[in-house]
Amino acid sequence: MAGPRIALIGSGRMGSLHARVIAASDRCDLTVLVEPREENGAAVADRFGCRWAPEFDDLDGIDAVVVAAATPAHYDIASRVLALGKPVLVEKPLAATYEQSAELVARSDESGTPLMCGLLERFNPAVRTAREFVGDVWQVNGIRHSPFVSRISTGVATDLLIHDVDLAISFVGDHPVSARGEFGYFHESSRENVAEDCADAVLRFGSGAVATISASRVSQRKVRQLSILEADRLIEIDLLRRDITIYKHISDDMPADRDGYQQQTVIEIPTLQYSQEPLAAQLDRFLDLVEDRDDAASERAAILPAHRVVDQVTTAARGDALFAR
Repeated sequence: MAGPRIALIGSGRMGSLHARVIAASDRCDLTVLVEPREENGAAVADRFGCRWAPEFDDLDGIDAVVVAAATPAHYDIASRVLALGKPVLVEKPLAATYEQSAELVARSDESGTPLMCGLLERFNPAVRTAREFVGDVWQVNGIRHSPFVSRISTGVATDLLIHDVDLAISFVGDHPVSARGEFGYFHESSRENVAEDCADAVLRFGSGAVATISASRVSQRKVRQLSILEADRLIEIDLLRRDITIYKHISDDMPADRDGYQQQTVIEIPTLQYSQEPLAAQLDRFLDLVEDRDDAASERAAILPAHRVVDQVTTAARGDALFAR
């Protein structure tokens, strides 16, 4: 198959999803799946028609790499890939710490090697459609709640909160001037690992805009909602159903001929302009970077703002938690 030859590193839940999307693309070739656990790696590789390898060396014959390994391994793997001069897409967060993430971005910048972070909600069809008409944003409210999943050992700040922080920054169109947050630790394993079960953050922007983001992994249902308030309308995005509802309050009065308060709100439901699966749209964006069809510098510059905010919120919130003990 013509197109870039891709090495995928990691065959867990996200690795398997990436394998499916890469193998289905007509723009690239899933050449090798790298996974130390042979039973897992070989099975996924066989399912999607590529070879399995327990490790990678010089990546000879590979044009680009997708990293879907566990978060603690991101920095070492991405460092090795960048040192080999191969474009790389790394699942979020880019690395386990902000300092490591910043170092990877700096290395990518110095070498001119494309680097992308898998902030997948950017490619949600509802988000992509809303970007075409959202204007001057006053307020953003994000809710990203999920039931508890024991296999995820990291806290919700880098697992969930980072997505809506990233969306808030992009919709406001500026970097926050301040960020604060509160974390909650409820499961015994969460307290032992200092891995927060819930995280609420408040961001303030230079324009005066405010974003309030709530993330939780102790909910009884999955919620993915983003509300964007402008001067004359409220834009609600359901990221799970992938739909948009726009509300415009047009009047309120106290009619003389009947009791009660009356208000009128116009509701619009825009047609989505995109239908592509987010993971496939993200892959296309990465391939555009690999093939020099898009600006690698702007993609690189968009990585750190959300990571920086999450780091600031985490440092303050965990410090407060330790002080409270």
